[in-house]
Amino acid sequence: MAYGARRVARAGSRGDAAGGRPLWRQRDFAFFWLAQTLSVLGDSFSLIALPLLVLRVTGSVARMGLLTGVGGAAMVLAAVFAGVIVDRVDRRRLLIGCDLVRMVLYGLVPVVWLAGPRLWLLYVVLPLCEAVGMLFAVGYVTVVRGLVGTGRLTEANGRLNATAAAAGVLGPLGAGLVAAWAGPADAVAVDAASYAVSASCLLFVRLGERAADDRVPKDTSLGRDLRTGVAYLARHPVLRSLTGLLCLFSFLTFGVNDLVIYHLKHDLGHDDGTVGTVLAVGAVGTITGALLVAPLRRRLGFGPTWTGATALCGLAFAGLGQVGTVPAVAALSAVYLACVGMAGTCSMSLRQEITPEPLLGRVTSAYWTLQYSVAPVGAAVLTWAAGRYGTAPVAAAAGACCTLIALAALCTPVRGAGST
Repeated sequence: MAYGARRVARAGSRGDAAGGRPLWRQRDFAFFWLAQTLSVLGDSFSLIALPLLVLRVTGSVARMGLLTGVGGAAMVLAAVFAGVIVDRVDRRRLLIGCDLVRMVLYGLVPVVWLAGPRLWLLYVVLPLCEAVGMLFAVGYVTVVRGLVGTGRLTEANGRLNATAAAAGVLGPLGAGLVAAWAGPADAVAVDAASYAVSASCLLFVRLGERAADDRVPKDTSLGRDLRTGVAYLARHPVLRSLTGLLCLFSFLTFGVNDLVIYHLKHDLGHDDGTVGTVLAVGAVGTITGALLVAPLRRRLGFGPTWTGATALCGLAFAGLGQVGTVPAVAALSAVYLACVGMAGTCSMSLRQEITPEPLLGRVTSAYWTLQYSVAPVGAAVLTWAAGRYGTAPVAAAAGACCTLIALAALCTPVRGAGST
């Protein structure tokens, strides 16, 4: 572990050198922050623009769903290998390359569309871009510690997650407006441009050269690389416990948005506009939680912050199916997403703090793959059960189980982890 300790010391000293300046005044982090926000904006833009293209050409919701499903499958598959790649290459160049590849791929769509619709292109472009996006996501997680040091990781992640949530709201809204004004193909062109600007911002970020002992040996086999991240999670008591708990949590909550939409439209009889408003209020909750997590963790420590946020998630989830007014659903959605944001930022920051630098990409990749391995099954079970038994009992049962997960965490090493 000596090499990891040396790297943490180097990262910490770099963060300390920045003093107490606000993060937005630290040049490298500010450009990185802007690049990450633009990248998320592009991701959320494409999630609306490409399905709209399919719907305009075919009028088929099933074809839209197929496109989304193919993209999601590519993202999960890429997660398996992303960490191996991130730990082997220059991370700054990787991030820039990911943005440039997505710029080119998405830029092809409006150019080709000038000659007429080519649906097959979308089924090629979106999976490739989702896979590249996963590479970018794992890569960006690995460089934050080197930019701000271990002492400000939670604060930095909170800022990044807050602006990502804002971009996640503005992206679909902007895509819809551009698509309505100029057409979905032009919305994809704007998407491509956002990645170009993101890559330009990353050119101004100085990450520093990783030391030789921070790099993966060239003679390491791919099979060993793929096992390394999982093996580290299995050996580390806190990360092992967190991974297991979050796997169960993701199984229970991956379909919560579908449940909220079903409750608003089926149970309460509201239209799509109401659904959009409630989801937007929920996004405000995500932003709020991301901004509050750093001071809460400094005051309470990791264990109480994570378990408390997870317990509140469960209580809010349980209440979602019980309330019968739109303001109440919106408020509970905001509380739920604020707590999800706090718990997620806490766990990400802790993983960055305690994972040795050479393993960070592979551990992140393994962590996300395991965490979401059964989540799609959970979403299918949750929505099936809601259709059969009703939203109220299903939400109550799932929310109660989430709260039990938080209580179970008190019996694991999570309870005393990360005192700051």
